[in-house]
Amino acid sequence: MLLGDLRDYNASLLQTGLFKDHCPNGIQVEGRADILRIATGVTASQHVLDAAIEWGADAVLVHHGYFWRNEDAAITGIKKRRIAQLLRNDVSLLAYHLPLDAHPELGNNALLGKLLGLAAQDRFGEQNIVWMGSLEQPGTLAQLARQIADKLQRAPQVIGGGAGIIRRVAWCSGGAQGYFEAAIARGADAYITGEISEQNFHLAQESGVAFIAAGHHATERLGIRALGEHLSAHFGLAHRFFDQDNPV
Repeated sequence: MLLGDLRDYNASLLQTGLFKDHCPNGIQVEGRADILRIATGVTASQHVLDAAIEWGADAVLVHHGYFWRNEDAAITGIKKRRIAQLLRNDVSLLAYHLPLDAHPELGNNALLGKLLGLAAQDRFGEQNIVWMGSLEQPGTLAQLARQIADKLQRAPQVIGGGAGIIRRVAWCSGGAQGYFEAAIARGADAYITGEISEQNFHLAQESGVAFIAAGHHATERLGIRALGEHLSAHFGLAHRFFDQDNPV
């Protein structure tokens, strides 16, 4: 397929125009026009670019791309090396941030909820980015933590919470620790996101609501891979997901 058609299809599928984001969604670096092979990865790191180009990708699709708001606009150092490699090999980079967190089927939050047995019932926060629902099989906090570790292959950091049964859970992939207080106010027994900030410790201790930091990378591997698989099935493109072990 043509790169422009891929861009337009993804823009319609993910409804990118509805989001106020911290980075451009869509083509960030333009490469060759014809697309037969797509690679996906969480972040457009040198590791992912090297692996994708060695495999023969025509385009790389990621959740975390470049040109973030308030970032230095100069293309120097690490950014220069990455972008130069893409241009030298005529490989496109496409990035999808908040639209890929929010998508009701392919999004990080939808897939994280499905993976953990969470039935979504509500959404809140800026642009309705945070999901809220109930566990299909309520259990203890320790049981939920073990389930997260098993499904994400990474032991979560668990702060606060009591000995009661966890029924209502709010969740948002990545760096969404700022929504913890809103989750408490909505009656969550636990809040799952990728990262934790210092103040979240005190909120968890004083509220009795558990804060579970399951890893920024670990909670955002799902959506971009699902997007690649969807495009492969829909358009007959070869697809490969390249992961990079990241403890954060």
